[in-house]
Amino acid sequence: MLDNISIPEDIEQEPELAIPSIEEQKRIVEELKRLEEAGELTPEVLEEFMTGKRTVSKSE
Repeated sequence: MLDNISIPEDIEQEPELAIPSIEEQKRIVEELKRLEEAGELTPEVLEEFMTGKRTVSKSE
């Protein structure tokens, strides 16, 4: 079905992100909820969490 699709050899692949632990996922959800309630959750902030550019420390 996908036999006719070719990927250029010089394409730059993004590195795979490690899946956060369940505890870290819970902290991220709490932080996203807090940001949403404060009116600070923007598409840019959400993208930072999804791409690993922003994380939540254990103390937050």
